Amino acid sequence: MKRLFTLLALTLPALSAISQTITWGTPVTVTTATGANLHPRIALNRSGSPYVLWGQTDTKALFAKWNGTGFTTPVTVSGGINVFAQSWAGPDMAAFGDTIYVAVKRSPENMNMNHMYLTHSYDGGMTFSDTVRIDNIDTNMSRFPIVTTTKTGNPQIAFMKFNSAFADARYVVTRSANYGMTFSPDALASGASGDVCDCCPASIISSDTNTLVLFRNNLSNIRDIWMGLSNNSGASFYNNRVADTSNWMIMSCPSSGPDGFVLGDSVYTVFMSNASGMPYVYLSKTNIATMTAVTAQKKITGMFTGLSSQNYPRIANVGNSAIAVWKQNTSSGNGIAYSFTSNILGGLSGYTNLPGATGSGVMNADVAMKSGEIHVVWEDDNTGKVMYIKGTYTPVSVANISRKEMISIYPNPASDNFTVPMGKINTITYAYLTDNMGRNIALVPSLKNGTAVFSIPGIATGAYYFVMGDDAGKSYYSKLIIE
Repeated sequence: MKRLFTLLALTLPALSAISQTITWGTPVTVTTATGANLHPRIALNRSGSPYVLWGQTDTKALFAKWNGTGFTTPVTVSGGINVFAQSWAGPDMAAFGDTIYVAVKRSPENMNMNHMYLTHSYDGGMTFSDTVRIDNIDTNMSRFPIVTTTKTGNPQIAFMKFNSAFADARYVVTRSANYGMTFSPDALASGASGDVCDCCPASIISSDTNTLVLFRNNLSNIRDIWMGLSNNSGASFYNNRVADTSNWMIMSCPSSGPDGFVLGDSVYTVFMSNASGMPYVYLSKTNIATMTAVTAQKKITGMFTGLSSQNYPRIANVGNSAIAVWKQNTSSGNGIAYSFTSNILGGLSGYTNLPGATGSGVMNADVAMKSGEIHVVWEDDNTGKVMYIKGTYTPVSVANISRKEMISIYPNPASDNFTVPMGKINTITYAYLTDNMGRNIALVPSLKNGTAVFSIPGIATGAYYFVMGDDAGKSYYSKLIIE
């Protein structure tokens, strides 16, 4: 019998999803080679400078890095072979300080003599090695290599493995103990519950001795997000568990996968699902310690006027601060949207349009973080460019927030008003809501029968952080959902 995870509901705990304003710089062009701007990926070196990888249609993987004022001239890092590269999937990259790993799949993919390869740089992208074969799978076939690094800087790679007839799709993991020079036999990560969605890329996470693979399954055309867990650094996987309860049935392949990160004993996963009849981006939170089968999830934005679709989410974090980015189509146009919080414990809610990332040619994005900084790249097919933008924010100490006293409010969620029991509070000196952009909305209480009633008509739906203070100098807080 398989052991089970707990997928905890994003119930918006007392510590809020505190948000702050991001100050964005000016968008910068990474490359202008039309047709060679596909599926960009970003990673940071130890000082926080970006490395960027992208593809040229089924031919090359290209790389550039920040030189202090702009990006270096792109170089081909896939050797002399043609590699799979499309807008929705392609070469992948991970970095550990000055060590960079690039994983590629030789094209055409459906030929068993075309394997996956890794190239590495040990000098921050100044030079790259010859390609090293990743998969050793006899006549079986492979696709979608996704790379991460362990705490020691060694690469771990998840990839989709097929039989010799390009069927029976599974996700497996292979490891290197010598910094990408050789790779171990692969270990099954997706379990024996059925095929995985054979056109959907995965995500791999390494956290201490835990290795997690997030993937889209295919159980009789129910294509929800699952995860496999290893507690021995990817040598074997002891658990498979659903991370998405939308129960999305679709006969065709959606070509969209998950992304995520580990924080403490929880995994935060973003993904797209069209189970409700609209392609929404979701966030789920999974506890990997309690192993109890409880599941829940939350749309990041939900429906709003003009929305037609969301897809290709990516997420990054530094401690409790986190940001998700995704492609969003609305009646006012297409672009990259993001949702940012300084406390992911309270989830993500709402969105903001990424500056400069608009237009019908905007296809997908990727994101990386260091403390106080956010780095985003995106594909723009109208201009044929890979674009980059950097944002800054002031990190918030959750410890300072926790020194406020938690209070109860009801109803929660609320629509017209909510009530706070006064208890020992004599006078309310201030009260406000903080929205997902860090903006404060002042509130005025109506005091009656030992309670304070706050009217909220006209305030947009979403998650808020409620704060109030009294004449004794104390501060109080709670999380509030307005619907």
